[in-house]
Amino acid sequence: MIIITGAAGFIGSNMVAKLNSESHIDLILVDNFSNKRKNKNLEDKRYSKTIDRDVFFEWFEKNHKKVELVVHLGARTDTTEFDKAVFDKLNLGYSTKMWEYCTKYKIPLIYASSAATYGLGEFGYKDDEEIISNLKPLNPYGESKNEFDNLVIKSKKAPPYWAGIKFFNVYGPNEYHKGKMASVIFHAYNQIKETGKIKLFRSHDPDFKDGEQKRDFIYVKDVVDVLFFLMTNKVKSGIYNLGTGKARTFLDLAKATFHATGTEENIEFIDTPEDIRDKYQYFTEADMSKLSGTGYFLPFSTLEQGIDDYVKYFLLQERYK
Repeated sequence: MIIITGAAGFIGSNMVAKLNSESHIDLILVDNFSNKRKNKNLEDKRYSKTIDRDVFFEWFEKNHKKVELVVHLGARTDTTEFDKAVFDKLNLGYSTKMWEYCTKYKIPLIYASSAATYGLGEFGYKDDEEIISNLKPLNPYGESKNEFDNLVIKSKKAPPYWAGIKFFNVYGPNEYHKGKMASVIFHAYNQIKETGKIKLFRSHDPDFKDGEQKRDFIYVKDVVDVLFFLMTNKVKSGIYNLGTGKARTFLDLAKATFHATGTEENIEFIDTPEDIRDKYQYFTEADMSKLSGTGYFLPFSTLEQGIDDYVKYFLLQERYK
């Protein structure tokens, strides 16, 4: 059986769908299942059992012999939350315990890290484990992810196979429940639906024109394809970036969203809020050479392809993956 934590969430539920499509149904889904809207992500999915995250390790202790692999995607992902204790418990503490159990019982582990660990990109965006201790995340969420990455690479004992995945800007179906933490595409679509226009942050950096701030946006369907590849191929253990390797502007994103909805372009620029202005990332782009070196060869969706699919087949129809 395969364990997926954060299974009712955005990436987690897409991972369940991917595994189902590959005929994997003996799945143990771990999460806090108190959010009814989030639980809709699991409708029509096939799995063996759901377990609340607070009692999961008791179950794991008794049933570890049946477990083939853990995909640990559960985390507190709110970048606007500044209570470090929350992240110490739900991210660093929970992940550390997962690492210890998988090491003890010799179970392969794939876990979610984040591109938030790179901060302002002072050291670039290369998934080089030598620079992890130097990285300067901009918020407690990024710090919690980087602290765990540091723990992992310094650990003298490890699971028989492990991979930490630094997700860049993931978007796609099943993020209806995420509120303000949903992707820019999700919010752009809803702005068009409600007002007929999209608001983008004005640039406060002379090196970037308004709307030309860049991010590495990756479609969640591509994300789960990579995770499945890492599950089934057992490449060299380590920390891997997961973006497209191609940064795109917010103007590109807005135009693609207008096109997918069949709406005339109407873009308004607003000031970046002062409380996040000094921590705002103007550029992120994953160096994908490490993953490419494992033999992964499937092409990533372009921003236009991903947005077109997401808008037309999910958002416009209010469908779930």
